[in-house]
Amino acid sequence: MPPGFLSAQASRPDSCYVTTPNGIVAGSSERNERSYGNALLSVGPFGLWPNGTVVFKPGGAGFQTKEGALGMKFGWTRGIRGKINVTGRRIDADAPPLRFETNQTNDAHSTGFLASYLLFSTPGCWEVTAQVGDREDSKITFVTRVEKIGDGPAWRR
Repeated sequence: MPPGFLSAQASRPDSCYVTTPNGIVAGSSERNERSYGNALLSVGPFGLWPNGTVVFKPGGAGFQTKEGALGMKFGWTRGIRGKINVTGRRIDADAPPLRFETNQTNDAHSTGFLASYLLFSTPGCWEVTAQVGDREDSKITFVTRVEKIGDGPAWRR
């Protein structure tokens, strides 16, 4: 098993080794138990989803697009100025790539918190990579499981 990853529950038939939060909040000496990242970029302050699983269920958080993609809020914290670039791919099956959207200013002069949506084309095991501008040392990658229960979230976009 790769370092920094936790195995899925033993009862699960898949092998999605989700990322364990490391507590790092970019640009801060404070720690947050759900945050994951490095000094330059982190997922947080809200961090990764509990047990590494983003759950879409009736009455739950998130939304579903007309095409069936599942969207959930993710927050990012930049410790340096720059645009956050996010990509993602499903690692347990073929699927269209992850989409990243934000309504906030995300440019070379921006710093601090950025709210966004990650849109997963299907449920499954997803690897998400983000970095600030072209700074390789800011790059973070995490693995998360995406589950849809029943008809999924009520909100349709």
